[in-house]
Amino acid sequence: MGRLGLETAVVDETVAARTAAAFGKAGIRLPTFAELADPTRIRGETASAVGGIDPDAAHPLNLFRVHWYNAADRKGRAASPGILALPKSLTGVDAPILVALGARFPMIHAHKVLAAYGCLVPRLVTGQFDSARHRAVWPSTGNYCRGGIAISRILGCRGVAVLPEGMSAERFRWLERWVTEPGDIVRTPGSESNVKEIYDACRELEKAQGNVILNQFCEFGNYLAHFAVTGRALSHGFEAEAASRPGLSLAAYVSATGSAGTIAAGDYLKEKHGTKIVAVEALECPTLLYNGYGEHNIQGIGDKHVPLIHNVMNTDIVTAVSDASCDRLNLLFNTDVGRAYLATRHGVSRDVLDGLGGLGLSGICNVLAAIKVAKHLGLGSDQAVMTVATDDATLYGSEGEKARAKYFAGRFDETAAAETWGRDLAAATTDHLIELDSRGRDRIFNLGYYTWVEQQGIPLLEFEVRRNQSFWRGLRDLVPAWDALIDAFNAKAEKA
Repeated sequence: MGRLGLETAVVDETVAARTAAAFGKAGIRLPTFAELADPTRIRGETASAVGGIDPDAAHPLNLFRVHWYNAADRKGRAASPGILALPKSLTGVDAPILVALGARFPMIHAHKVLAAYGCLVPRLVTGQFDSARHRAVWPSTGNYCRGGIAISRILGCRGVAVLPEGMSAERFRWLERWVTEPGDIVRTPGSESNVKEIYDACRELEKAQGNVILNQFCEFGNYLAHFAVTGRALSHGFEAEAASRPGLSLAAYVSATGSAGTIAAGDYLKEKHGTKIVAVEALECPTLLYNGYGEHNIQGIGDKHVPLIHNVMNTDIVTAVSDASCDRLNLLFNTDVGRAYLATRHGVSRDVLDGLGGLGLSGICNVLAAIKVAKHLGLGSDQAVMTVATDDATLYGSEGEKARAKYFAGRFDETAAAETWGRDLAAATTDHLIELDSRGRDRIFNLGYYTWVEQQGIPLLEFEVRRNQSFWRGLRDLVPAWDALIDAFNAKAEKA
């Protein structure tokens, strides 16, 4: 599948050499995936210099912050990934829910910058992408395209963001500051659920010579970056928590499917800890659960299709969460009245309350799904559920105002906080959840045929080979091969 960027040798020596020379002159060095998975490997002048760089600057050294080990200030490096441990006082379940905080990533306050790096860099070091004549097109429902624009700008590449016009105003304001030209933001019809419209726009863009579509939904670099980097980091984060909780096991890993990049970490966790993998989607658009459709506002999780890079046959549970609950809990978690209610009426600690700002809409969705799974599986205090907050609340201030008007007539007071607690947290149920058997996995896998074979032209054999776990295990050999190419590329750049 070379056309999807899966090369382990230099395809065009001239292009790769020219790009390396340009990087050398610009002082750009690329981190390996091994360094991003384990930042203690980042040593010498690079390690000491990173701390002095603004984490939100378009600076090459911020590439060495594209990992899960950034400290809370996003400048220093922590000994283990940032984890928010949610207690029973908030969740109502005995099982500790461990949330990895994606907002600590540089530039975009979201971990999707890692996915963008994983998709573009293998093409650069193999000479498949020529920064002198190619434009990187980043189709997304918000964070991946921002990550793509950030990585493109740092690496001297032209980037184009493609996303639905209905996404949060904060996303567009960030893009307007970072793109090279206003026309590099392509707004497609609809909102979170309208992925097909994004694909249609990319098909038109692909007709122009020089545009390279880096579609996160079918880019195996996205899957591999999260398997190798996020998987290891989440395992380490769990082990750090378990050190203070003897006997703690990792029972489940919960991830909204989105592009199916983040859920790839579940493959790593299942192998190491025997963890169940839980795929989450919006109840208003239950594609995996019921072959359903619809519109929703859990921004960042995508739907109406099964991503090509989703290892469906290794998924154990599918569940759905309502966007209404996520919208209302965004207000409960991120208003003074909401946090005061949680503190005084339910004894939620100040540390946890302060950490709730680290949950964006999709993070809240993942937490609700984790609660459902803990209840369904009957998990106890020695069985943890791990999940991810892709971004934080700063991207959803405008969405909070919409929710205030839609659900509370413009006023979110203590009564509204109590109603939200009772309806959306305390009353979380185990409905809209299925455990997958072989027939259930086949059903979801087959659903992807209509997007990828019929609409997007993936050869049937390339589609079908993904049914076998040997295919996914074989992909992992690409990561050390890419790291060797990155090392060779860096050596050429240093000589330039």
